[in-house]
This record gives sequence, C-alpha cells and structure tokens, in this order.
Amino acid sequence: MKHFVELFWVLSASCVSFLITNSSQTANNMSTGKLPLEYVDSDIECIIKEGDSLKVIKEYEDAFFDLIITSPPYNIGKSYETKTSIEEYLSGQEKIIQELVRVLSDEGSICWQVGNYVHDKEVFPLDVFYYSIFKKLGLKLRNRIIWHFGHGLHASTRFSGRYETILWFTKADDYVFNLDSVRVPSKYPGKRHFKGPKKGQLSGNPKGKNPSDIWEIVVRDWERELWNIPNVKSNHPEKTGHPCQYPVELVERCILALTNEKSWVLDPFNGAGSTTIAALKNNRHSVGVEQDREYCSLAKERITRLKNGELKTRPINKVIHQPKKTDKVAQTPKEWLKINVDNK
Repeated sequence: MKHFVELFWVLSASCVSFLITNSSQTANNMSTGKLPLEYVDSDIECIIKEGDSLKVIKEYEDAFFDLIITSPPYNIGKSYETKTSIEEYLSGQEKIIQELVRVLSDEGSICWQVGNYVHDKEVFPLDVFYYSIFKKLGLKLRNRIIWHFGHGLHASTRFSGRYETILWFTKADDYVFNLDSVRVPSKYPGKRHFKGPKKGQLSGNPKGKNPSDIWEIVVRDWERELWNIPNVKSNHPEKTGHPCQYPVELVERCILALTNEKSWVLDPFNGAGSTTIAALKNNRHSVGVEQDREYCSLAKERITRLKNGELKTRPINKVIHQPKKTDKVAQTPKEWLKINVDNK
C-alpha cells in the first residue's frame, strides 16, 4: 500500500480512493508546458475515501496514524449534517473518537477544531463538552488554541463570534513535537546572560525562540495562544463550494509541529480536503474520509490542481491585510455621517 507508480482510481461500493503519484501527471504537465511542483514527492500517498467515518476508520489497524486533525460537524444544521440534540450529537461523536484513539500511534496527536453549538439562542461551547470525552478515553490536553478570524456571522442579540478553538491532545507523554520546524525569530537575538557561569554568552538559540501556543501570523503567532488566521470567505484564495471550509495554513502549522515527513495524517471529516492538501504539500501521507460525494470530488480536484501547480493557497507567513485609512472601504460612509449630524 505504501508505493504506487501512476495515478489511478480505485472504486468500490463503500469508498472511492484517490491515490496520487507522479507519472501521468508529469506527462500532462509536459504537454501544457508546466513542470510538477518540486515539493510534491511522488511517493506520498493521498487517499480520499467516500463513506461513513466510523465504518471507514474501522478498516485501519491499531496505531496507524501519527496525526488526526479535523473539524467535525458542529450540529448546526448544515447540508451535510442532521441536527439533533446536543446529547445525541456528542454520543455519536464519542463512538467515532473511540475508534480514532485506537488508530492513533503512541507518539501521535489529535487536533480537534470546533466552534459553538447554538440552540434556542443559548451557546454551547463544543470544546468544553469534547474535553471530557477525550479525557475519559485517556488522552492528555497539551494546548487549547484560540483560532481568531476577522470575519464571520454578525449577531444582534449577543457579541459576534470571531474565534474557534483547537484542542490538541496526545496519547502519551512521549509525543512528536518538532520545535525547530516552528521556531520564530528571537525578539532580542543579541541578548546575553548577565550573570552566572554563562555571563556574557548569548542566551538565545540561533534557530529562533521556542514559540508559545498562541499564534497571530507565524512570527508573532507562536508568542501567544491565539492564532489570527483568516477564515475561508468569499475573497479567500482557497474558497470552494464547501460552507465550512478551514484554511490550509491552519492545518500546516499542526502538521509541521506534530509529525515527521512520511508520517500518516487522518482527517475523518475531510470536507473540501484542506488537510490532505496540507499533508501533501509537506511530504506527509494522508487519508481523508468524507461521506458527501460532491465534497470528495472537490477534494480530488484540488489535489490534482496542486499537482499541476495550479492550486492557490494562502502562504503560511503572509501578513493579514489591513486596509489603509485612504481606502474607501475603511472610510465612514456619508450616509452614516448624516445620521450622526441629525442625532446631535
């Protein structure tokens, strides 16, 4: 299963697997005058499986995956989910999580990205409910990361929500964490020890400093437990037809820190394929499970475009756009100015 020499489809009644390799893609690129992306290793497997997550996961052996990262359905009535009571929803999710813990390697991690469930105008923070499930199954929480974004739904009876959370759990105390892959430049690289046996010697690390668990944009984000990454809205370069798509760079940060090259990554609710795209870009094998055939097709299309060098993704270190005061969109509209004058 680990090695393939051409691009092909495997069809069955229960799933559709899309196995990516390089030979036919290279021929296509040569015919269009394009070269395949250098960072996509031809030995990396990227598998999209159409089917029920619980059933598909049971096909895999114990401890197969090194990282499981996903954004599960929030039980808010999207087209791909059936809204139920919060109790029924969590009970169904717990059955899936039990299987995920089984297929997670001893040094592996689970990153569970969730928002809020709202019922009758009351907010239920899903990460709080999920924490007890993972804890009951013996996992240990390493970080609760806040993913902040500047745009979202506007509320009129409460403050508008502008964040979601990522719960990072591990199976054991000995887990993969590649600090050098996520170090950030030191704020004071020239700082030296001022006393003791190392007095006068540089106190920092030439590779950068140890980041914390709050991110804003790579250089700043590791310094706090807040990741300020734009969510995928209409003007985002990665926007597809999926209503709750999360950005590739959000996944990349976890993949770089929590796995090694050639590790296996699983997304049990793959959606538009952001996880499989991030894994493929960074030389990790991946499996994406999705019950919606349309989204499976969308993910496969994005993978093909990545191999062709045509897929647009937001760079992991790109600064978030801030409008200038002179931009029309940042100026107070004349209609509002008139309202302020009339109210005086």
